[in-house]
Amino acid sequence: MTGRLQGKVVLVTGASRGIGAAIARTLGAEGASLVLCSRTREALDDTVQALEREKVPVLAQACDVADVSQVEALVAAAQGRFGRVDVLVNNAGIVVRRSLLDMEDADYTRVLDVNLVGPFLLIRRLVPGMIERHEGRIINVSSISGTLGSPRQSGYCASKWGLNGLTRSLAEELKGTGVTVTAVLPGSVDTDMLKGSGFAPEVTPQEIADTVRWLASDAPASMTGALVEVFG
Repeated sequence: MTGRLQGKVVLVTGASRGIGAAIARTLGAEGASLVLCSRTREALDDTVQALEREKVPVLAQACDVADVSQVEALVAAAQGRFGRVDVLVNNAGIVVRRSLLDMEDADYTRVLDVNLVGPFLLIRRLVPGMIERHEGRIINVSSISGTLGSPRQSGYCASKWGLNGLTRSLAEELKGTGVTVTAVLPGSVDTDMLKGSGFAPEVTPQEIADTVRWLASDAPASMTGALVEVFG
């Protein structure tokens, strides 16, 4: 198998369905070896089986990206199997749709932990190797909700605004190291997460996956720090 990512190792979080599964299939078709995670290993079965039929090298593991010990186990497993990670796609995310008065403290912090702290934990552990090799790409799957406010989504909006800020800050910090940091900001994507939002689907998971593929391969290094909106 040949492609734009031939020989590269890509780690995709939240790869069991929707955007994450589309990203995994798309990058696998470009020749990448894949490290995939979801909160349960069983949830990855359909994605893994589809990739294995296409002879894509894949390591699948359960990982709650907000849990430091699980993140470190995932990174160790990836390095043990493939030796390195060249591209990190921080896709895992959750939403809790409740008004401020109905929102429990634990709900709010859980959204921030998964959507914002999780990407930091993985970046922090994978960037040293990327810097050492003077090559690496970090792609954060953010949201159009990181540029505006939506009622009943205070935690989600806060986490995505924060992820955009993390993207831009690290892009500046890592200039000259060979590591780029970008973010994709989808609009209303036709996924299970969109259900109950009140918004009609206007974007497909494949459109987001195609954007991630470009950022992982052909996008110029000078785009580091870019927040790429994909909003129909």
